Amino acid sequence: MYKPQDPFALLFGASDKTPEDKILKVTLAYNHFGRGLTQRLPAVRFGFVHVVNNDYTRWQMYAIGGADGPTIISQGNRFVAADGACKEVTKRMLVTEKIWRKWTWRSEGDLLLNGAYFRQSGNPHWAKRYKGYPLIKALPAKHVPHLTLFAGASLNCKAGRPC
Repeated sequence: MYKPQDPFALLFGASDKTPEDKILKVTLAYNHFGRGLTQRLPAVRFGFVHVVNNDYTRWQMYAIGGADGPTIISQGNRFVAADGACKEVTKRMLVTEKIWRKWTWRSEGDLLLNGAYFRQSGNPHWAKRYKGYPLIKALPAKHVPHLTLFAGASLNCKAGRPC
């Protein structure tokens, strides 16, 4: 049974024992990640993830995280930090800044509100490396609330009852 307070996580890339994850390519678009979510929206290990026109409101720990050198391109997203919670959008796991500074994590055209901030790293000219890779064209972040208005399941759940 789904409980509205349950945490949610998107994990892309399993472990260092699955080398096929190094060629992982994922696009995450037009989602609304809202109240009660804490982290891993997504968390990425290896590969390439394009995060485009999503609405992130009130995460608790971090919105986008990763380990083992993934490329993460964030475009046209809206990030609204929660009051009294972590304001940083990003979290690099299990490595020092000396290492993660080489990972390409870029924010382009994102709207960062209520103190939210995105720590960029790596190659600012990342697009040259991925020339020809079919990316969804990001719309301006100001349109995200409209783009994600009907995102997700519409559940009429009550505590203690099946949905």
